Amino acid sequence: MTCRSTLPSGQIVFDPRGERHVNPFQLASRLPLLKNCRLGVLDNSKWNASRLLRHVVKQLEHEISPIAIRHYTKPSFSRLAPETLLDQIAEETDAVVTAIGD
Repeated sequence: MTCRSTLPSGQIVFDPRGERHVNPFQLASRLPLLKNCRLGVLDNSKWNASRLLRHVVKQLEHEISPIAIRHYTKPSFSRLAPETLLDQIAEETDAVVTAIGD
């Protein structure tokens, strides 16, 4: 917790949100076109994620005609995707779709 303020009575009020430290990173460059790409679909393993992604993929199939669609699933929605999974996705796909299906 971080100190928010001190009241006139001397009591300290804390901000329960705490501090966030974010390392800056560079976004991947955009593809000029998605048409005929190798599309990756990353399911974060939340309850409705696969249902939502199925509908998104169905729409994208008509719009961009991917040459291949690869499906991946994170082991847990509450944790970062393992580096090995991210490396595999980067190697096997040109673009990736992911979503939170709450």
